[in-house]
Amino acid sequence: MSDVEGVKRLVEKHKALKKEIGKVIVGQHEVVDQILWSIYTGGHSLLIGVPGLAKTLMVNTIAQTLGLNFKRIQFTPDLMPSDILGSEILDQDRKFVFVKGPVFANIILADEINRTPPKTQAALLEAMQERAVTITGKQYKLEEPYFVLATQNPIEQEGTYPLPEAQLDRFMFAIRLEYPSLEEEIQVVKNTTDDRKTEVSTLFTADEILQIQHLIRRIPVPDNVVRYAVELAQKTRPGQAGASELVNQYLDWGAGPRASQNLVLAAKAHAAVDGRFSPDISDVKAVAPGILRHRILRNYKAEAEGITDEVIIDKLL
Repeated sequence: MSDVEGVKRLVEKHKALKKEIGKVIVGQHEVVDQILWSIYTGGHSLLIGVPGLAKTLMVNTIAQTLGLNFKRIQFTPDLMPSDILGSEILDQDRKFVFVKGPVFANIILADEINRTPPKTQAALLEAMQERAVTITGKQYKLEEPYFVLATQNPIEQEGTYPLPEAQLDRFMFAIRLEYPSLEEEIQVVKNTTDDRKTEVSTLFTADEILQIQHLIRRIPVPDNVVRYAVELAQKTRPGQAGASELVNQYLDWGAGPRASQNLVLAAKAHAAVDGRFSPDISDVKAVAPGILRHRILRNYKAEAEGITDEVIIDKLL
Protein backbone atom coordinates (compact mmCIF):
# COMPACT_ATOMS: atom_id res chain seq x y z
CA MET A 1 0.00 0.00 0.00
CA SER A 2 1.36 3.44 -0.94
CA ASP A 3 1.48 6.26 1.59
CA VAL A 4 -1.29 8.10 -0.31
CA GLU A 5 -3.56 5.05 -0.03
CA GLY A 6 -2.52 4.67 3.60
CA VAL A 7 -3.65 8.22 4.44
CA LYS A 8 -6.97 7.71 2.64
CA ARG A 9 -7.54 4.48 4.55
CA LEU A 10 -6.64 6.21 7.84
CA VAL A 11 -9.30 8.87 7.18
CA GLU A 12 -11.96 6.18 6.72
CA LYS A 13 -10.83 4.16 9.74
CA HIS A 14 -10.63 7.30 11.91
CA LYS A 15 -14.23 8.25 11.09
CA ALA A 16 -15.42 4.69 11.79
CA LEU A 17 -13.43 4.66 15.04
CA LYS A 18 -14.99 7.89 16.30
CA LYS A 19 -18.46 6.60 15.38
CA GLU A 20 -17.80 3.41 17.36
CA ILE A 21 -16.49 5.34 20.39
CA GLY A 22 -19.55 7.62 20.14
CA LYS A 23 -21.79 4.63 20.92
CA VAL A 24 -20.50 4.77 24.50
CA ILE A 25 -19.04 8.26 24.97
CA VAL A 26 -21.44 11.18 24.52
CA GLY A 27 -19.79 14.38 23.24
CA GLN A 28 -16.14 15.03 24.19
CA HIS A 29 -15.18 15.03 20.49
CA GLU A 30 -12.07 17.20 20.95
CA VAL A 31 -10.88 15.01 23.82
CA VAL A 32 -11.27 11.81 21.76
CA ASP A 33 -9.49 13.45 18.81
CA GLN A 34 -6.48 14.43 20.92
CA ILE A 35 -6.20 10.94 22.44
CA LEU A 36 -6.30 9.39 18.96
CA TRP A 37 -3.70 11.83 17.58
CA SER A 38 -1.37 10.83 20.39
CA ILE A 39 -1.98 7.13 19.67
CA TYR A 40 -1.36 7.59 15.95
CA THR A 41 2.00 9.20 16.76
CA GLY A 42 3.03 6.93 19.66
CA GLY A 43 2.65 9.56 22.39
CA HIS A 44 1.14 9.50 25.88
CA SER A 45 -1.77 11.61 27.12
CA LEU A 46 -2.73 13.12 30.46
CA LEU A 47 -6.47 13.59 31.06
CA ILE A 48 -7.21 16.33 33.58
CA GLY A 49 -10.66 16.73 35.07
CA VAL A 50 -12.81 16.36 38.14
CA PRO A 51 -14.20 12.89 39.02
CA GLY A 52 -17.26 11.63 37.19
CA LEU A 53 -16.47 12.79 33.64
CA ALA A 54 -16.06 9.22 32.27
CA LYS A 55 -12.27 9.42 31.88
CA THR A 56 -11.84 5.73 32.75
CA LEU A 57 -14.74 4.64 30.53
CA MET A 58 -13.34 6.66 27.63
CA VAL A 59 -9.90 5.02 27.80
CA ASN A 60 -11.41 1.55 28.21
CA THR A 61 -13.66 2.09 25.17
CA ILE A 62 -10.78 3.35 23.02
CA ALA A 63 -8.68 0.32 24.00
CA GLN A 64 -11.52 -2.01 22.96
CA THR A 65 -11.99 -0.36 19.57
CA LEU A 66 -8.23 -0.44 18.89
CA GLY A 67 -7.99 -4.13 19.74
CA LEU A 68 -5.19 -3.63 22.24
CA ASN A 69 -4.33 -5.30 25.53
CA PHE A 70 -5.58 -2.96 28.27
CA LYS A 71 -4.69 -2.72 31.97
CA ARG A 72 -5.95 -0.26 34.56
CA ILE A 73 -3.81 0.79 37.54
CA GLN A 74 -5.51 2.65 40.37
CA PHE A 75 -2.81 4.84 41.92
CA THR A 76 -3.00 5.26 45.70
CA PRO A 77 -0.64 6.78 48.31
CA ASP A 78 0.56 3.32 49.44
CA LEU A 79 1.29 1.94 45.93
CA MET A 80 4.88 0.72 45.54
CA PRO A 81 6.90 0.49 42.28
CA SER A 82 6.87 -3.33 42.43
CA ASP A 83 3.05 -3.22 42.50
CA ILE A 84 2.99 -1.84 38.96
CA LEU A 85 6.24 -3.19 37.47
CA GLY A 86 6.17 -6.71 38.90
CA SER A 87 8.74 -8.54 41.02
CA GLU A 88 10.82 -11.69 41.28
CA ILE A 89 9.45 -14.48 43.46
CA LEU A 90 10.75 -17.91 44.48
CA ASP A 91 8.98 -20.72 42.66
CA GLN A 92 8.53 -24.29 43.94
CA ASP A 93 12.00 -25.21 42.66
CA ARG A 94 13.47 -22.36 44.71
CA LYS A 95 14.40 -20.39 41.60
CA PHE A 96 13.61 -16.75 41.09
CA VAL A 97 10.87 -16.13 38.52
CA PHE A 98 9.80 -12.70 37.30
CA VAL A 99 6.06 -12.07 37.60
CA LYS A 100 5.01 -9.21 35.34
CA GLY A 101 3.01 -6.35 36.80
CA PRO A 102 0.09 -4.51 35.18
CA VAL A 103 2.46 -2.11 33.37
CA PHE A 104 2.98 -4.90 30.80
CA ALA A 105 0.13 -4.11 28.40
CA ASN A 106 -0.41 -2.07 25.21
CA ILE A 107 -2.57 0.61 26.83
CA ILE A 108 -2.11 1.53 30.48
CA LEU A 109 -4.75 3.58 32.22
CA ALA A 110 -2.89 5.23 35.09
CA ASP A 111 -5.91 6.30 37.11
CA GLU A 112 -5.41 9.33 39.40
CA ILE A 113 -1.66 9.32 38.79
CA ASN A 114 -1.13 12.32 41.05
CA ARG A 115 -2.36 10.38 44.10
CA THR A 116 0.77 8.20 44.27
CA PRO A 117 4.17 9.23 45.73
CA PRO A 118 7.15 10.27 43.53
CA LYS A 119 8.90 6.86 43.79
CA THR A 120 6.03 5.10 42.02
CA GLN A 121 5.57 7.95 39.55
CA ALA A 122 9.28 7.60 38.64
CA ALA A 123 8.83 3.85 38.00
CA LEU A 124 6.12 4.63 35.46
CA LEU A 125 8.33 7.34 33.93
CA GLU A 126 10.93 4.78 32.82
CA ALA A 127 8.25 2.65 31.19
CA MET A 128 6.86 5.69 29.36
CA GLN A 129 10.21 6.95 28.10
CA GLU A 130 12.25 3.78 27.53
CA ARG A 131 9.42 1.36 26.68
CA ALA A 132 11.16 -0.95 29.16
CA VAL A 133 11.39 -1.57 32.91
CA THR A 134 14.37 -2.60 35.04
CA ILE A 135 13.91 -5.14 37.84
CA THR A 136 16.91 -6.27 39.95
CA GLY A 137 19.29 -5.09 37.25
CA LYS A 138 17.53 -6.82 34.35
CA GLN A 139 15.75 -4.86 31.66
CA TYR A 140 12.43 -6.14 30.30
CA LYS A 141 11.09 -4.69 27.05
CA LEU A 142 7.45 -3.68 26.83
CA GLU A 143 5.31 -4.82 23.93
CA GLU A 144 4.71 -2.27 21.17
CA PRO A 145 2.55 -0.28 20.64
CA TYR A 146 2.67 1.15 24.14
CA PHE A 147 0.63 4.06 25.48
CA VAL A 148 0.08 5.52 28.92
CA LEU A 149 -3.19 7.39 29.27
CA ALA A 150 -3.15 8.90 32.73
CA THR A 151 -5.96 10.65 34.57
CA GLN A 152 -5.33 13.40 37.06
CA ASN A 153 -7.58 15.19 39.49
CA PRO A 154 -7.02 18.94 39.81
CA ILE A 155 -3.99 19.62 42.00
CA GLU A 156 -6.09 21.82 44.28
CA GLN A 157 -7.81 18.76 45.70
CA GLU A 158 -6.44 17.27 48.92
CA GLY A 159 -4.18 14.22 48.99
CA THR A 160 -2.37 14.77 45.70
CA TYR A 161 1.31 14.72 44.73
CA PRO A 162 1.96 17.16 41.86
CA LEU A 163 3.69 15.43 38.95
CA PRO A 164 7.33 16.52 38.47
CA GLU A 165 8.04 18.61 35.38
CA ALA A 166 10.23 15.85 33.89
CA GLN A 167 7.30 13.44 33.91
CA LEU A 168 4.79 16.03 32.69
CA ASP A 169 7.07 16.65 29.70
CA ARG A 170 6.81 12.96 28.74
CA PHE A 171 3.10 13.38 28.05
CA MET A 172 2.45 14.51 24.49
CA PHE A 173 -0.94 16.00 25.33
CA ALA A 174 -2.48 17.36 28.49
CA ILE A 175 -6.21 17.19 27.79
CA ARG A 176 -8.77 19.06 29.87
CA LEU A 177 -12.19 17.45 30.27
CA GLU A 178 -15.06 19.85 30.90
CA TYR A 179 -18.56 19.20 32.20
CA PRO A 180 -21.02 18.06 29.50
CA SER A 181 -23.66 20.42 28.14
CA LEU A 182 -27.27 20.06 29.31
CA GLU A 183 -28.33 18.03 26.25
CA GLU A 184 -25.23 15.81 26.45
CA GLU A 185 -25.83 15.10 30.14
CA ILE A 186 -29.46 14.22 29.44
CA GLN A 187 -28.25 11.72 26.82
CA VAL A 188 -25.66 10.31 29.27
CA VAL A 189 -28.34 9.75 31.90
CA LYS A 190 -30.64 8.03 29.38
CA ASN A 191 -27.84 5.75 28.18
CA THR A 192 -26.66 4.74 31.64
CA THR A 193 -29.94 4.20 33.48
CA ASP A 194 -31.56 1.56 31.27
CA ASP A 195 -30.85 -2.17 30.90
CA ARG A 196 -29.13 -2.09 27.52
CA LYS A 197 -25.46 -2.98 27.17
CA THR A 198 -23.60 -1.27 24.35
CA GLU A 199 -21.04 -3.37 22.49
CA VAL A 200 -18.25 -1.76 20.47
CA SER A 201 -16.45 -3.35 17.54
CA THR A 202 -12.68 -3.76 17.24
CA LEU A 203 -11.46 -1.87 14.17
CA PHE A 204 -7.65 -2.08 14.46
CA THR A 205 -4.90 -4.51 15.35
CA ALA A 206 -1.60 -3.77 17.09
CA ASP A 207 0.29 -4.18 13.79
CA GLU A 208 -2.02 -1.73 12.01
CA ILE A 209 -1.41 0.90 14.69
CA LEU A 210 2.36 0.45 14.34
CA GLN A 211 1.99 0.88 10.57
CA ILE A 212 0.00 4.11 11.14
CA GLN A 213 2.74 5.43 13.42
CA HIS A 214 5.36 4.83 10.71
CA LEU A 215 3.03 6.37 8.09
CA ILE A 216 2.59 9.56 10.15
CA ARG A 217 6.36 9.93 10.54
CA ARG A 218 6.85 9.61 6.76
CA ILE A 219 4.53 12.55 6.05
CA PRO A 220 6.65 15.47 4.73
CA VAL A 221 6.54 18.79 6.57
CA PRO A 222 7.42 22.13 4.87
CA ASP A 223 10.33 24.02 6.41
CA ASN A 224 8.14 27.02 7.23
CA VAL A 225 5.84 24.80 9.33
CA VAL A 226 8.78 23.32 11.26
CA ARG A 227 10.14 26.83 11.82
CA TYR A 228 6.74 28.05 13.08
CA ALA A 229 6.48 25.13 15.56
CA VAL A 230 10.00 25.72 16.91
CA GLU A 231 9.48 29.49 17.15
CA LEU A 232 6.18 28.92 18.97
CA ALA A 233 7.91 26.72 21.57
CA GLN A 234 10.73 29.26 21.95
CA LYS A 235 8.25 32.11 22.47
CA THR A 236 7.15 30.44 25.72
CA ARG A 237 10.62 30.71 27.29
CA PRO A 238 11.01 33.80 29.52
CA GLY A 239 14.29 35.66 29.26
CA GLN A 240 15.00 34.34 25.76
CA ALA A 241 15.48 36.63 22.77
CA GLY A 242 12.09 37.33 21.20
CA ALA A 243 10.09 36.46 24.33
CA SER A 244 7.08 38.76 24.71
CA GLU A 245 6.40 40.97 27.70
CA LEU A 246 3.47 38.69 28.57
CA VAL A 247 5.77 35.65 28.80
CA ASN A 248 8.49 37.48 30.74
CA GLN A 249 5.91 38.82 33.17
CA TYR A 250 3.81 35.73 33.85
CA LEU A 251 5.92 32.59 33.21
CA ASP A 252 8.76 31.08 35.26
CA TRP A 253 9.81 28.81 32.40
CA GLY A 254 8.50 27.54 29.11
CA ALA A 255 8.36 24.53 26.80
CA GLY A 256 11.49 22.57 25.85
CA PRO A 257 12.55 20.96 22.55
CA ARG A 258 10.24 17.99 23.15
CA ALA A 259 7.33 20.41 22.68
CA SER A 260 8.65 21.39 19.23
CA GLN A 261 8.90 17.73 18.24
CA ASN A 262 5.39 16.96 19.48
CA LEU A 263 3.91 20.02 17.75
CA VAL A 264 5.21 18.76 14.40
CA LEU A 265 4.17 15.13 15.00
CA ALA A 266 0.68 16.08 16.17
CA ALA A 267 0.29 18.49 13.23
CA LYS A 268 1.10 15.57 10.89
CA ALA A 269 -1.60 13.42 12.54
CA HIS A 270 -4.08 16.32 12.46
CA ALA A 271 -3.52 16.77 8.72
CA ALA A 272 -3.60 13.02 7.97
CA VAL A 273 -6.98 12.34 9.58
CA ASP A 274 -8.29 15.31 7.58
CA GLY A 275 -7.13 13.62 4.36
CA ARG A 276 -4.22 15.97 3.66
CA PHE A 277 -0.73 14.74 2.81
CA SER A 278 1.25 17.53 4.47
CA PRO A 279 0.50 19.77 7.48
CA ASP A 280 0.42 23.58 7.42
CA ILE A 281 0.64 26.22 10.13
CA SER A 282 -3.09 25.91 10.93
CA ASP A 283 -2.48 22.28 11.95
CA VAL A 284 0.22 23.38 14.42
CA LYS A 285 -2.16 25.99 15.87
CA ALA A 286 -4.92 23.38 16.22
CA VAL A 287 -2.80 21.04 18.35
CA ALA A 288 -0.79 23.67 20.26
CA PRO A 289 -3.00 24.17 23.38
CA GLY A 290 -2.94 20.49 24.38
CA ILE A 291 0.81 20.22 23.81
CA LEU A 292 1.89 23.47 25.51
CA ARG A 293 -0.46 23.85 28.49
CA HIS A 294 1.42 21.44 30.78
CA ARG A 295 4.86 22.61 29.65
CA ILE A 296 4.59 26.25 30.70
CA LEU A 297 4.85 27.17 34.36
CA ARG A 298 2.96 30.26 35.45
CA ASN A 299 4.35 32.34 38.30
CA TYR A 300 2.60 33.72 41.36
CA LYS A 301 1.70 36.96 39.58
CA ALA A 302 -0.19 35.06 36.86
CA GLU A 303 -2.05 33.05 39.52
CA ALA A 304 -2.96 36.21 41.44
CA GLU A 305 -4.21 38.04 38.35
CA GLY A 306 -6.12 35.04 36.97
CA ILE A 307 -3.98 34.70 33.84
CA THR A 308 -4.59 31.12 32.67
CA ASP A 309 -2.51 28.83 30.44
CA GLU A 310 -5.10 29.23 27.68
CA VAL A 311 -4.86 33.03 27.75
CA ILE A 312 -1.07 32.92 27.36
CA ILE A 313 -1.13 30.29 24.59
CA ASP A 314 -3.85 32.16 22.66
CA LYS A 315 -1.73 35.31 22.72
CA LEU A 316 1.26 33.41 21.34
CA LEU A 317 -0.58 31.76 18.43
